[in-house]
Amino acid sequence: VQLQASGGGSVQAGDSLRLSCAASGGTFSNLSVGWFRRAPGKERELVANLDWTGSSIYHRDSVKGRFTISRDNAKNTVYLQMNSLKPEDTAVYYCTADPFAWTSPPKYWGQGTLVTVSS
Repeated sequence: VQLQASGGGSVQAGDSLRLSCAASGGTFSNLSVGWFRRAPGKERELVANLDWTGSSIYHRDSVKGRFTISRDNAKNTVYLQMNSLKPEDTAVYYCTADPFAWTSPPKYWGQGTLVTVSS
């Protein structure tokens, strides 16, 4: 499975961005998908994930109400809609995937897309 993330950029606090991650080389509907991020000088952290059935969804507390993970199985794409961005959201964002059940760490990783939020 190959994952190609896009949609990062430099924005002002309060702005929105939508990250996309296109998957290829596998059966997308069988993949549990997620987004991680690594901020400068910090550990990598899970931002959100969504299982392959679409019934189990997680957003970390610091992004609840602002970020939303979703998927479009017809387009083999997972999204992360990010609203009300804050400077502390600045990080490289990585999309991930696992066949069926999640693993820790995830089996497949995209190349990362940089999000920079200025105050």
